[in-house]
Amino acid sequence: MKNTLVVLAAGIGSRYGGLKQMDPVGPSGEFILDYSVYDAMRAGFERVVFVVRRDIEATFRNVLGNRIGEHIETAYVCQEMSACLDGYPLPAERKKPWGTAHATLVCRDVVDAPFAVINADDFYGRESFVVLGRFLQDTADDATRYAMAGFTLRNTVTAHGSVARGVCDVRDGRLVGVVEHTAITADGARFRSEERGETFPGDAIVSMNTWALKPSIFASLEKQFAGFLAASGEEPKVEFFLPTVVDTMIKRGEVTVDVLPTPCTWFGTTYAEDKARVVAEIGRLVDDGRYPRNLWL
Repeated sequence: MKNTLVVLAAGIGSRYGGLKQMDPVGPSGEFILDYSVYDAMRAGFERVVFVVRRDIEATFRNVLGNRIGEHIETAYVCQEMSACLDGYPLPAERKKPWGTAHATLVCRDVVDAPFAVINADDFYGRESFVVLGRFLQDTADDATRYAMAGFTLRNTVTAHGSVARGVCDVRDGRLVGVVEHTAITADGARFRSEERGETFPGDAIVSMNTWALKPSIFASLEKQFAGFLAASGEEPKVEFFLPTVVDTMIKRGEVTVDVLPTPCTWFGTTYAEDKARVVAEIGRLVDDGRYPRNLWL
């Protein structure tokens, strides 16, 4: 079995104002996801699956096929809104993808080995892929043991607005629960959830949608998506989140989830104003010799 990296790249970039997953940030025109795949390959991943929208699939294949496809086995899956509904009628008002859990579910026919999940527009750092890859190799035979790379909240925010993060309850190195907050902002030394009014310390552990999973998750994704559609399918903007699915599985006793600490500082393109920092950070890493100036030569 080949360790597989699933890259969620079907987002519409409403906060960013465009296709942030395909916005060049490297000195030779690389995207953030180029660096993620590069790091994953060096951590032992042998296959990458890109989850994209139908309207950007051709461009993705052309660009990524020309530079990444020569170095690692690649596959593409389209997150169409009609995918995996299994008889549920597509609501006429639905205009945006169903969310990260649905994006993972659409991979059910192409992923049959332990796999990691990441977002296309987040830079996670090489060590994050090392710990994920090692975990998948060490637990390949345990279908109910998952993991999450645990980031420190203060290392995952932007100065330009709110961010969506899954705030985690961790005990003895295991994830006990995770609650998705779609709008967290800095509030002095603490961080505030605008939607719930809760505050969190800067050292709170959060999910950056960086998971080590097994194919056993697909059966639960199918069942939970059916329940989600029955309860909320007619709401045009509600999303089916991967952290929420994992949280439900933990509470039902279906899986255990190790939290793998990572010292990496996140950076990404939540807002257009974030790009300058991303370009500067990538440039610094290139200057330090962490990456070649032209990643795929």
